[in-house]
Amino acid sequence: MHDDGEASGHDGREQPSGRVETREQRADRRWAELLQEVRVTQTGMQILFAFLLTVAFTPRFQSLGHSDRTIYVVTVLLGAAATGALIAPVSLHRIVTGRRLKPETVHVAARFTVAGLVLLLCTVESALLLILRVVVSDVTAFWLAAAALVWFVSCWFVPAVWLFHRSRKER
Repeated sequence: MHDDGEASGHDGREQPSGRVETREQRADRRWAELLQEVRVTQTGMQILFAFLLTVAFTPRFQSLGHSDRTIYVVTVLLGAAATGALIAPVSLHRIVTGRRLKPETVHVAARFTVAGLVLLLCTVESALLLILRVVVSDVTAFWLAAAALVWFVSCWFVPAVWLFHRSRKER
């Protein structure tokens, strides 16, 4: 089974979705789609990460308590991890280009991208918690961050899981 719901026919061409493409054509298409997705997330992640790196050099940072500093460190580390995962497809592709590994590269790059999205979610949540703890009470900050987490998961992952399970039932 392929992760975008298409199955291979006996001749190596994709059949069920109405597309007729070779394994290599499919890999090229999926690579182009993946790159576009990564471009969007990389831009947002890089802006967030740059902002996070400057926070430690602001006058207000010195007045943060131990808990808030810990949240900040965790947030920066999550941001670094997300940046690494979201840039990984580019370095992977560059290193293996020309070795006829495009389908395998796309598969590995897709996994890095999903990991990057999860880490991005954790980074945004952690940054949100830190900011909200400065603005509102700790309890309110926790519940607002939890509500945002539910919202992000509902937008980023639930529709994909729902579509995946629905398509499996239809087969």
